[in-house]
Amino acid sequence: MIFADKQVIEDARRIAGEEPGSTYVPDDPREFANRIFHTCYMGTENSSPDTRKRAKDLANAIGSYHIDLNMDTLVTAIRDLFAYVTGVKPRFRVHGGTGAENLALQNIQARLRMVVAYLFAQLMPWVRGRQGGLLVLGSANVDESLRGYFTKYDCSSADVNPIGAISKTDLKKFITYARDAFNLPILTDFLDAVPTAELEPITETYVQADEADMGMTYDELSVFGRLRKVEKCGPWSMFTKLCHEWGSSLSPPQVAEKVKLFFFEYARNRHKMTTLTPSYHAEQYSPDDNRFDLRPFLYPSRFPWQFKKIDAAAARWADRTSVHARAARDQEAIKAHEVD
Repeated sequence: MIFADKQVIEDARRIAGEEPGSTYVPDDPREFANRIFHTCYMGTENSSPDTRKRAKDLANAIGSYHIDLNMDTLVTAIRDLFAYVTGVKPRFRVHGGTGAENLALQNIQARLRMVVAYLFAQLMPWVRGRQGGLLVLGSANVDESLRGYFTKYDCSSADVNPIGAISKTDLKKFITYARDAFNLPILTDFLDAVPTAELEPITETYVQADEADMGMTYDELSVFGRLRKVEKCGPWSMFTKLCHEWGSSLSPPQVAEKVKLFFFEYARNRHKMTTLTPSYHAEQYSPDDNRFDLRPFLYPSRFPWQFKKIDAAAARWADRTSVHARAARDQEAIKAHEVD
């Protein structure tokens, strides 16, 4: 045990950038975090003050070396370059732009964050008078990866992703545990916040929200992910299972639309899975690791045979419901006639 303690101390000294022969012994977690953990909030004009404040408050709570910056000049430079070369300037949807313009302007911000993150990771030790470089940590969870709700070569392109194999629902459970176990009440603000990428302008009538963008909730995505990976479900088998599991609240046609949307988005975004950052795989539902999953990443996103079968089953249910409804109305009419 004594040897193990000495080794831990030596490792801590090395990670903290101490010179050989140093007598440094970390005795405060926040002080040690400040030496090895750097956080950077890369905001734009679309970022909300609440999100910026949460990032700063969390950094203060854990002791990380925190940087708060705006990337608007970078985003504007890229946008102006495109306008100079092509003669047209893209606009966000809320300003009258098309869907293509809106998505491109969001992706500019996302991809520039990767460039800035790697620049800071390489040079922050130098800025602080130390040797070496830093690892860039990714932040995409399982649900977002399966849905393809991330920008290729943004948060999908880091060195290590600590939460890359965890669903949003399990991640929230862990955050709840960490809040209590490590006395971090600030994490309550993260649990209560509405998930948003904050890549579009906020207006009086529009605030970007992840679940609205995705067309499905994180709870639904968690179910889809487990059924797809753990129970090996394709579109048809997932539809039949969920008709039983969700039958008390959703009709088969409603289940059909949700299942079809998930598999459509999964298939058309699967190319992004080939760029996922390596992560610690702790669950059976982890996304396919492209280093070992050699299946083609191009899928027929409409799943013609499966979707046709799902539509037929949903239509049969609708027909039966219609017949039963007509029969019920006829019975009510007969009773009303008899009363008269």
